[in-house]
Amino acid sequence: MEEKERKALLDTMIKKLTGEGGKVEKEELWGNKDLAYAIKKQTKGFYAHFEVTADPKNGKAIDRNLKLEEDILRYLLVRVKG
Repeated sequence: MEEKERKALLDTMIKKLTGEGGKVEKEELWGNKDLAYAIKKQTKGFYAHFEVTADPKNGKAIDRNLKLEEDILRYLLVRVKG
């Protein structure tokens, strides 16, 4: 994926996260790295880490938005009680 396309995808995902009532607290772009194993015939991936504060009721909507995006190979949502 080209830099311009990747930037557009990240911007879209941030809009979807904030559109579900979330707030992006922290954004870290780790860059291109080798994957531990091939996913959809891809051996490299761009890693991004977001810390988001959102209403727990919106977790399913956020998960659905991430699942529908075909350019995202893997993601992990973690709920932290605090």
